[in-house]
Amino acid sequence: IPSGVTIANAGTATGFGGDNTPAFQAYMSSNQSFSASTYTKVALANEYYDTDNAYDTSNYRFTVPSGEGGKYLFYCMGDFDLGGDNSKYGNLRFMINGGTDQQVGSGNVAFGGGSNNSNGIVMSRTLTLNAGDYVELFGWQNNGTRNLWNPVFFGGHKLIGV
Repeated sequence: IPSGVTIANAGTATGFGGDNTPAFQAYMSSNQSFSASTYTKVALANEYYDTDNAYDTSNYRFTVPSGEGGKYLFYCMGDFDLGGDNSKYGNLRFMINGGTDQQVGSGNVAFGGGSNNSNGIVMSRTLTLNAGDYVELFGWQNNGTRNLWNPVFFGGHKLIGV
């Protein structure tokens, strides 16, 4: 907008403004155990915020509210305890609608030997979703029974203007 110019909206103009909601961030408050070679839903039963009550803390999923379809940015951070061995690795993955429709992206981390016990996984993905679609965070690791260490975060928000 050029200097000195203002925008007036008498209720008829559309396509500008917005607030990037729905938005949420959930977290896990204690370690979670994962068996080898099995995708398991991450139990994120607590919320920092949830603008539209779209994240369910009992089934650990975000569901797109009615009328809110569009592009969303999702992110997560987690840390598997895999014991510092090059043959061990962990994975976090966003899954849409239980993974039956599609599995979207994943963040892998390999673990080195020695005294290093873990490395973090941080990832984000932009997803196009319809009202009623749901997104969950799943974890996977390849060695025995291992913990995903607290804290783990999972969040997202609707993108405007794209």
